[in-house]
Amino acid sequence: MGVGILFFGLAFMGGWAAAIGALVYAAVTLVRVWPEHWMRRRGHPVARLLVPARAYLRFDVALAVTALLADLWLVSAAIVFGADGVFTEDWMGYPGMTDPTGQGYQAGVVSALRTTAWWTFGVAVFGRCWITAGVQVCLLPLAAWWIGSFDTYYT
Repeated sequence: MGVGILFFGLAFMGGWAAAIGALVYAAVTLVRVWPEHWMRRRGHPVARLLVPARAYLRFDVALAVTALLADLWLVSAAIVFGADGVFTEDWMGYPGMTDPTGQGYQAGVVSALRTTAWWTFGVAVFGRCWITAGVQVCLLPLAAWWIGSFDTYYT
């Protein structure tokens, strides 16, 4: 078994706990910074809207780490379930063909990752979480492209 699939297997098994822990930390950070000002008091109104206060930036960083861990778990889940008989990459080993109905799995995973990326990016932009939006628009589309480049038994 390759080191890559071992990494993704471990990230799949423990990634949900890390993502939930980071989500709890982000919620605690949100509760702590809630009474503070979320917008800067000085400057042009557009600059005050685009550049949040320090308290809001702390929350944005905590949320970005949560999104990063959740994205790692999502990509790991797609790779682990696909390694069971869809993907034939060298670093995965030889999984054998076990799922004859898995022909659309790769396309479905790529579509799900891209859809998740744009929805979470939109929500982050709407909430003015610029760092989180950057993580979502950079990580998930690249992961979708990477998974889409895998050789499969069906192509």
